[in-house]
Amino acid sequence: MSPQRTPDGPPPPPAVQKLRIQYARRGRLRYSSTRDFGRALERALRRSGVPMAYSAGFHPHPKISYANGAPTGAASEAEYLEIQVAQRVDPHALRADLDAALPAELVVVDVVEAGPGSLADRLEASEWQIELRGCRAPDARAAVEDLLSRDVVEVTRMTKKGPRTFDVRGALLVAEVSPEDAASDPAGPPCAILRVVVRHTTPAVRPDDVLSALSLVTPFAPQRPPLVTRLEQGVWDDTQAMVIDPLMTDDDT
Repeated sequence: MSPQRTPDGPPPPPAVQKLRIQYARRGRLRYSSTRDFGRALERALRRSGVPMAYSAGFHPHPKISYANGAPTGAASEAEYLEIQVAQRVDPHALRADLDAALPAELVVVDVVEAGPGSLADRLEASEWQIELRGCRAPDARAAVEDLLSRDVVEVTRMTKKGPRTFDVRGALLVAEVSPEDAASDPAGPPCAILRVVVRHTTPAVRPDDVLSALSLVTPFAPQRPPLVTRLEQGVWDDTQAMVIDPLMTDDDT
């Protein structure tokens, strides 16, 4: 039996600080994947001179952890990740440097030093805005009220493990339609704005699942692809019926 190989040279310096980063994905970059963003982020970290901590082994990689990324095609104001660094850095300076090194439609919103516990555990729910182009607000509101009147509405979606059937209604914490159409051009087609808050479940209930549920229980079926934006994700506060910023400390909440 051959002896176990070990990497040459000293081990990488240990991580001394963990940082949580909120970023936004806007405009055309809503169509970028998590992998695309990961490549852009690693380039930006190198250009910014961030002293990243690396894993050990034959193929060391920077210590970056992604959490609950939005699906490709959805814009987002509330994407999160964590990085670990081998030298302490100022979070405010890191935010400015990293934002300057990323493409214009990838925006670093905030950077804080990580507190105790897991970031993933603080991402309990997401608030989504769904622009239903070509739909009028009264029609959308009636369909949403019908959906909310049901106890269970199951949809089936193809996943990596095959088709999965799951309940959409049970994950819906909030669903409401803006009072008026949001068409910027009075002569153009109407646009209803649907806001939903969805509890994170397994499998995750996505905005397209909510629209599938609407089409199952009502005749409502948008004819044009919706524009979807995640506005918030974080801790769900039942008393205030709102999503709380996951970068806030426990004392802040």
